[in-house]
Amino acid sequence: MNYSFIIRKATLEDAPAIATIIQEAFKKYMQDAGLSVMMDALTENIETIEADIVEKEVYIALIDDKPVGTIRIKLLPDKTAYISRFGVMLDYHNIGIGKSLMNLVDKILKSHGVKKVSLHTASKYRDLIRFYYARDFYVESISTDRGYIRALLVKEYS
Repeated sequence: MNYSFIIRKATLEDAPAIATIIQEAFKKYMQDAGLSVMMDALTENIETIEADIVEKEVYIALIDDKPVGTIRIKLLPDKTAYISRFGVMLDYHNIGIGKSLMNLVDKILKSHGVKKVSLHTASKYRDLIRFYYARDFYVESISTDRGYIRALLVKEYS
């Protein structure tokens, strides 16, 4: 049997599928990080996702046309960027989808001349911290402004 795997820029029609991916991925994120506070990602609506599709770089990963992963990038005027709402459906973890999404982000950011990208993640989520460290991110700072210890991770491009 042949399988197809693609990552493409999201369209407005993808918003419901992106919402499903985010709900599943961030519920696991909360559980794995031991969080009890509600995350913004779990309260966003379709209109918020559609606005991000228009205003940011939003990508969706599909296997055999089934949406399985997503990531958002906000390009900033100072040649930096911010990654948010990165998630993969649970049945598709550990098969390279997250790595592929992050590899695409690297290519996109380099093509835009971005010098530094950042993101936030729960500092107690060891697997995710390891994932980002393996992709050359480092912890720049931590904060507790959201009710849990969040690490600001940064990656620099030369």
